[in-house]
Amino acid sequence: MGDRRAFLKSITAAAVAGTVRPAFAAQSSTAQKTASTTIHKSTLISMLPKALSYADRFTMARDAGFEAVEMQTITKDEEAAEIKEAAKKSGLRIHSVMNMDHWRLPISSGDPEVVSGSVKGMETSLRNAALWGADTVLLVPAVVDAQTSYKDAWTRSQRVIRERLLPMARDLKVIIAVEEVWNKFLLSPIEFAKYVDEFDSPWVKAYFDVGNVVFYGFPQDWVRTLGPRIAKVHLKDFKLDRQNGQFTWPNIGEGDIDWPEVRRAFADINYNGYMTTELSRGNGDPASYLKDVSARLDRFLAGEKPVVS
Repeated sequence: MGDRRAFLKSITAAAVAGTVRPAFAAQSSTAQKTASTTIHKSTLISMLPKALSYADRFTMARDAGFEAVEMQTITKDEEAAEIKEAAKKSGLRIHSVMNMDHWRLPISSGDPEVVSGSVKGMETSLRNAALWGADTVLLVPAVVDAQTSYKDAWTRSQRVIRERLLPMARDLKVIIAVEEVWNKFLLSPIEFAKYVDEFDSPWVKAYFDVGNVVFYGFPQDWVRTLGPRIAKVHLKDFKLDRQNGQFTWPNIGEGDIDWPEVRRAFADINYNGYMTTELSRGNGDPASYLKDVSARLDRFLAGEKPVVS
């Protein structure tokens, strides 16, 4: 989560587990849809204890009930090789890579040097994905700020993706999945869909974060609007204190999200893919915390409110 969580805080004044196939006691049409979809449980590398080796981190995630992990960009070849070996030994799949330079060096910048640095970071992320067998790289496509207008963010980012990133993604067979993450860009599901559609490429899709849109929308609406454009999903909750104008990122099931309705939305679009928990590392014993998160995810996938007593 790194730069992403730091950014979000700064704007406040804040294959052992196997495939999950949820089954419902009452077989309504929605239940049948949900039971027919295949969701793969994943966690983000930043949720695993940094003090442990990659092999031990991956084993902990697997033992907690996750079958995959999302990595972040790794620039050192030796470290990337270690990660590949650790994933192989643990049986935990690396399914996606979170690019790490798009905040510091947005591709929507008007500075050619900044854009070149961002492109270089994405190229590293794409090579990481190819090495690890991941099929997707997450990219925050643009940042609207005092120097970058909304229109410029749209046109510049699309041009860079189309001309400088898409050829490599196509060659490596790795999807570029763009995400909305409080970057003052792609502020509605209709707009998000239009942005992706304009590439007219199977190698550019959407990375949808359930928690990111709650401040100004309903995630179930975004899911149904984006539909098959969604390549991957991040899961976290969001809770707004309307009286004090503050918000927090609580554990899954403890915020404002209507999780059963979000699950129905994913069933409606027949989403079959990876859902990655993107939370803090938690307090106390990390292994117990991960098992609790995994259990909450199981309840969500079963169409229930994901609070575990």
